[in-house]
Amino acid sequence: QVQLVESGGGLAQSGGSLRVSCTASGFSLDSYPVGWFRQVPGKEREGVACIRHTDDTTWYADAVKDRFTISRDSLKNTVYLQMNSLKPEDTAVYFCAASRIFTARSTYYDYWGQGTQVTVSS
Repeated sequence: QVQLVESGGGLAQSGGSLRVSCTASGFSLDSYPVGWFRQVPGKEREGVACIRHTDDTTWYADAVKDRFTISRDSLKNTVYLQMNSLKPEDTAVYFCAASRIFTARSTYYDYWGQGTQVTVSS
């Protein structure tokens, strides 16, 4: 069964850090680009970061550049999103997803996790 499971969300203070994880089962993340997205109620899901499986090329949304870092651990079949210098506007449900191509456009992503809540207090 193909599955992505996010973990590590929670509550952080403004300026703090959190790391969310995305672990795959039923397939290898070494074969797919992986992206992190976030969504708040009433707004569209937005791309946050993505990583290409072939060479670890990364992309970041301007809103998180220089604060967030996406990385992969092949042995654990897991992709991480390290979030530093958190701001209240980072509050959202964070989703990971695996794609057919390296892109920030969510429509190209075939496999999705259930999401994990990240809340940043001011």
